[in-house]
Amino acid sequence: MARPQRIVVLGHGIAALTAAESLRDNGFDGELTIIGDEPHAPYSRPALSKAALLDDDLTALSLPPSTHGAAELLGRRAVHVDLDRSLVRLDDGEELPWDGLVVATGSRARRLVPPGLAAGPEKPEELTLRGLDDVRLLRRRLEGRPSVIVVGGGPLGMEIASGAVKAGCTVTLVSEEPPLLRHLGPDLSELLVTAALERGLRLVPAPCAQIRGSGLQSQVVLDDGSVVEGDVVITAAGDLPNLEFLATSGLLTDGRLEVDSRGRVLVGGWARPDVVAAGDVATFPTGRGTMRVPLWTAAIDQAKVAAPALLLGGSAPELDFRPYFWTEQWGLNLKASGQLPPVGSPEVVDGDLSAGSALLRWAPDIPDGPGAAVAVNYRIPVPRLRRLAYPAAAPDRVAV
Repeated sequence: MARPQRIVVLGHGIAALTAAESLRDNGFDGELTIIGDEPHAPYSRPALSKAALLDDDLTALSLPPSTHGAAELLGRRAVHVDLDRSLVRLDDGEELPWDGLVVATGSRARRLVPPGLAAGPEKPEELTLRGLDDVRLLRRRLEGRPSVIVVGGGPLGMEIASGAVKAGCTVTLVSEEPPLLRHLGPDLSELLVTAALERGLRLVPAPCAQIRGSGLQSQVVLDDGSVVEGDVVITAAGDLPNLEFLATSGLLTDGRLEVDSRGRVLVGGWARPDVVAAGDVATFPTGRGTMRVPLWTAAIDQAKVAAPALLLGGSAPELDFRPYFWTEQWGLNLKASGQLPPVGSPEVVDGDLSAGSALLRWAPDIPDGPGAAVAVNYRIPVPRLRRLAYPAAAPDRVAV
């Protein structure tokens, strides 16, 4: 295939930035343009719910300076992709030509308050934490040490709850199932929930049916009709990929942006050589089927294969899927790689969990399959943690 000379990157998060850097690293010296809907310089999203939630100067969000030399159009967004003419139309009507396209538009928070509900004093305030403006607003709301309700027991919800408790707030977490159970399994869920309860978290094990309220006084209505009241409601109820602008492009398959193992977008089962995707928008093949993997490190790994695929086609490296995840909450730092949630009981490789620091390993549940490795308040390089989780794997095909 012809080597592209004009590449447009849609998005300004870590997948987009990694793709731009990888294009340059792989010898692309043509015209490179990045389109980002936020007006801010790029920043570290994982830090939003960790150190940045309490850090006055937000230094935890800083990223190293970029070297891609791209033209950056910030505060702009794509509204349509025309495959026949190889054009991207922006929200101000400008059209940008391309012969290589990277789709890395990320995702947004899924909200529980209906979007069509009219604004006004009777509309409850539902806070979320997905971007820099969100963390600034949330920090202002927490200054007066209000009573806080967090809806959602995943990693993000638990990190927000931990930060709010540390800020001096009274915090109630509403979660239909034990927090982190689906993500980390029963052993680690129990460990983190116990730490949370010891630090004062109130846990309400019930599904949220509705958020209502007026002004800054809000109510979370549970499925049984009972009500939890608080000054601030923060939802962490999952994410939605930013794909609406592709609805008429012909790139979506049953509403999903499906890609092959090199990040090339699949249309009718065939990989397009001129369009790749990475990050929260992309449905990648993994060892457990095709799925979105909305993790910071997964976005980086995907971008490192998608960008070279625009230049090298089928000779580009394939994604060697080995997810890595970390969380900081309730005084615990947890790093995990491999099959999550893990299956069975862990082996203690080093340390003592009852003493507050341990390296744990779960054996693979199928021959030559992935296991899981988790470090709790235990210092270990990420490559070594991954090797513990994937004992039968070949050496990395993608640098991580």
